[in-house]
Amino acid sequence: MQRSPFADPTPGLRIQEGAPAVTRPSKEQIAAYPQDAANLLERVWDDQKPRIDSGEYDLSWIDGKHLVLIGATGRGIGGAIAQKFAQEGYLAVLTTRTAANAAALETAIGEQGGESMIVELDLVSGQSISNAFSKIRDEVGDPEVLVYNAGYLEGRDLPPDKELLEYIPDEMFETAQHIASRGPFLVAKEVLPAMRERGEGSFLISNNQFSLRGRKRYTGQSLYYPRVMMRTLAQVLTEEYSEHGVHVANVIIDGLIDSPGTRALPTAQEQPDIVMNPVKIAEAFYYLHNQDKSCWTHEIQLTAYPTKPSY
Repeated sequence: MQRSPFADPTPGLRIQEGAPAVTRPSKEQIAAYPQDAANLLERVWDDQKPRIDSGEYDLSWIDGKHLVLIGATGRGIGGAIAQKFAQEGYLAVLTTRTAANAAALETAIGEQGGESMIVELDLVSGQSISNAFSKIRDEVGDPEVLVYNAGYLEGRDLPPDKELLEYIPDEMFETAQHIASRGPFLVAKEVLPAMRERGEGSFLISNNQFSLRGRKRYTGQSLYYPRVMMRTLAQVLTEEYSEHGVHVANVIIDGLIDSPGTRALPTAQEQPDIVMNPVKIAEAFYYLHNQDKSCWTHEIQLTAYPTKPSY
């Protein structure tokens, strides 16, 4: 199967030294360019359409293969996932509340030869989610894979004497619930219908060990109660959409993720092998997306080898 002539529409232009000067076109010629271009495209299309319809050309390059990453700040897992998929030929759509948050990641992907675009999306606002996906569909189409990687810090700054539920401000719980349960619910409604109609696609959730069961929040921890609901949503979507060809998986990242802050922790300095490599975590997400339908994994728990898995 040969490659379509449209796949590389801009071959390099070479001007030889000593070649005659190019004559400046007249105003009449310039005015005629748009129609001339349209006529040329019409002739090329009439010539090539029968060959396209017959399957003679490989048109996989226009399949719209792209990843939508929810929570793309460029740090840790999100940045590693975006770069991994971009390296594999995917357009990485980076969604974040403020575009500046993902600017460095967009630059890094471009320097590595990949493609990406930034779309602002605020998970606390249903209208923002709807607008973001309208923009994504208009510009690049429906995604082949979505990774929900949104996180939050709410709860970490509460003092030691405020560990009990009665001290947790209502607005803190609301924010955690928006990001951990309502957010993925609304995002799923945006992308799953098209995946179901196509009969393929991946909806992958980045979660943590606090999703395995209800746990008390200790000082310095985020408010992770709603993470259990996130896991429940993944289980429900698995039951509802697997039969339609959509792969849903909950990825439990059970441990410390490598970052400057993590490496500064006393436990990480004493046992550096307990720190998890974001690049290797990203490879697990790519592996899940490419699993054969005959043996899908719907939940995977990633743990550094010296660490006992949570339960």
